Amino acid sequence: MSITRINTFRALDDRVDDLKKFLLALLPTIRASAGCQSCQFLQDQSIPSRMVIIEVWDSIDAHHDSLQHVSKASIEEVKTMLAAAPVGGYYQ
Repeated sequence: MSITRINTFRALDDRVDDLKKFLLALLPTIRASAGCQSCQFLQDQSIPSRMVIIEVWDSIDAHHDSLQHVSKASIEEVKTMLAAAPVGGYYQ
């Protein structure tokens, strides 16, 4: 049975476009990861600083394994764009 991962992001008001560009650039890497069935980016139309990435995985372990493809430098870079820490969870 597959698992859905929902990740919620909130950009700083002056970094909305930067965060969107950053997250969109991650999608090909996520989609190419073993066990990824799909990956979608969505931006809130009422509050553009709110964004989500919805991922469908073969398993939670497959998602965890995919995180090794994200560099520490990328994590530090995205932190400069965020108004709050990202929130994520697994859903079935």
